[in-house]
Amino acid sequence: MLPIVILAGGLASRLRPITETIPKSLLEVAGEPFIAHQLRELARQDIDNVVLCVGFLGEQIKRFVKDGSQYGVQVQYSYETNKLLGTGGAINKALPLLGDEFFVLYGDSWLEVDYLAVQRTYEKSKSSALMTVFRNEGRWDTSNVEMGGNQIKLYSKDQRNPRMTHIDYGLGILKPQLFKNYPENTKFDLAEIYESLSESGRLASFEATNRFYEIGSHDGLNELNQLIKQNKGIK
Repeated sequence: MLPIVILAGGLASRLRPITETIPKSLLEVAGEPFIAHQLRELARQDIDNVVLCVGFLGEQIKRFVKDGSQYGVQVQYSYETNKLLGTGGAINKALPLLGDEFFVLYGDSWLEVDYLAVQRTYEKSKSSALMTVFRNEGRWDTSNVEMGGNQIKLYSKDQRNPRMTHIDYGLGILKPQLFKNYPENTKFDLAEIYESLSESGRLASFEATNRFYEIGSHDGLNELNQLIKQNKGIK
């Protein structure tokens, strides 16, 4: 399985004041920090090479996760030290720790998806990158993907249109060369790369069938807490 980079360096402003002293990845879900659930799920899916992009309060994450061995994974860290670099800049900084292709996962996402199936779809596509998508129809967040059959016609956070029925699910596969035009320590959003790829027909897709969960808001945190408790049989 490909290595995976987890973006866990944001400020989590929607969850303040609690995230002023605790990074989002360490917020409690079903009795333990969220990152523990996330890493354990990756190990279950045979992903064992993990790079954590950390920034604000990142040392707390490292003290908790350590080398990841207690969760069945091997964890390395990439630090945003002087300034936050955005999702694209954080990955760009972490590239020396990653291989020729790698998964990207948002640090606040809980996804019930088959990672191996995603990887196989990417390999068959021969595309420059892959984005997992979900038919959202504006239900859980604002849809930002226009599909044409099984192809992504446009992904954009800014160029909204009524044909956008799907949403970025929170998992992608990328190659290092996609970042070659961005100098290290430049702040930018991963969405820039995805949008450019979609406009040139180079962004493959995998359509997930289970909805996504996230801990980026109080409602999302409460909802995921209930789901994982239910899955584990915790009352």
